[in-house]
Amino acid sequence: DKKPSPPSYKDGAAYFDMGEHTLRVPMTLHAENRQRLVKNLANRGLGQGSVVLLQGGEDTTRYSGDAENVFRQETYFHWAFGVLEPGWYGAVDVATGRTVLFSPRLPAEYATWMGRIRPPQEFRERYQVDEVRYVDEIADVLREMTGQDGTLYTLRGVNTDSDKTTLEAAFDGISRFRVNNTVLHDEIAECRVHKTKAELEVLRFAARVSAAAHRSVMRKIRPGMKEYQLEALFQYHSYYHGGCRHQAYTSICGSGCNAATLHYGHAGDPNSRTVGDGDICLFDMGAEYYGYTSDITCSFPANGKFTDDQKLIYNTVLRASLAVMAAVRPGVSWVDMHRLAYRKMLEALKEGGVVQGDVDQMMEVNLGSVFQPHGLGHLLGLDVHDVGGYLEQYPPRPTQAGFRSLRTARVLEENMVLTIEPGCYFIDHLLDQALANPEQARFLVPEAIARFRGFGGVRIED
Repeated sequence: DKKPSPPSYKDGAAYFDMGEHTLRVPMTLHAENRQRLVKNLANRGLGQGSVVLLQGGEDTTRYSGDAENVFRQETYFHWAFGVLEPGWYGAVDVATGRTVLFSPRLPAEYATWMGRIRPPQEFRERYQVDEVRYVDEIADVLREMTGQDGTLYTLRGVNTDSDKTTLEAAFDGISRFRVNNTVLHDEIAECRVHKTKAELEVLRFAARVSAAAHRSVMRKIRPGMKEYQLEALFQYHSYYHGGCRHQAYTSICGSGCNAATLHYGHAGDPNSRTVGDGDICLFDMGAEYYGYTSDITCSFPANGKFTDDQKLIYNTVLRASLAVMAAVRPGVSWVDMHRLAYRKMLEALKEGGVVQGDVDQMMEVNLGSVFQPHGLGHLLGLDVHDVGGYLEQYPPRPTQAGFRSLRTARVLEENMVLTIEPGCYFIDHLLDQALANPEQARFLVPEAIARFRGFGGVRIED
């Protein structure tokens, strides 16, 4: 295996890669993104004197200490510019597409500790923009771009998955400009919902790396290993073989009963259980390449042989997954796909003797949410739960259990990228609630429910 090399910019073309065995990503990806954005803004009547201003991420340390966290660029900024370093700003003239980046003016001692200080011209060639200036020049350059009567369009909006507000650009002197922070967010988020061909290639590469890493874990797992050792194998494979320095999210390596904890692997339960012989394993792990994420869940028995109960639940989830895969296409409602997954799972659970009665009536009392309390899947891109799910002009979040966990309720369109991840879990407090609810309890087979307590769960995510 060839060892990953640093990012390369040579041969007269600007691109990112992590060595010859990884994907080369051209900087034209970001130029195309900017072109799409300014076209949409121009269609809203923005023109001469209108300038988009974005602020990139900053270096951070561990609380009050000086140990630095590994930097990952703010995702809207990365989408627009591809800048890898912290402390930058970027501006785009809506009328002309002219793009100016602003880099920090680094002190001389930076070269001692962090390496050679690159001049603006080198960054201009690397990122393929019109100009690179220093941050301390930003007010003068933006005034030249906007003129006296123009407007800066800054990013401000709420992420509907995290409920956190985006990073809005600010700098010394911005109070002297006319600023609009209400237009940009929904426009740029909508651009991010629809991927370009170049973005799709990066997402495919991240998915291929993650799929290979999952296969490596499956080959090496043995009862008696720790869950975190399997997490480590995934991270090793995705970085060593795929150049993926970052993971897209905290890895979920649930074995046995832990497979019923939807977001297992957090600080309170850090993938620390010993994998038992006969356990079902639910491993939800995804690598990230050049900021673009992947998200794959594989469920399988630790010893390689399914028990009858494991086979039943796995095939239940597989039936739902295949049904959605066959039905999904532009023009269908994501809410309807979620409903389809519930129906197929309940049909299979009825055949397996876990539930009883009429499936239509089970759907009326939302029995599917007892076994799958999460949404069917989510948009995928520079964030693993990517933006644009509940923009103002699209359907609002549903209110029913299970459905309200959907990260979008949109009608699907071409070049959206989504995960499909049905699951079936036996979570004690949800089972207890259902058994105490006469409307739902009449469909549950008590002996079967008792048998599956402690089973864990199965999720298949593609």
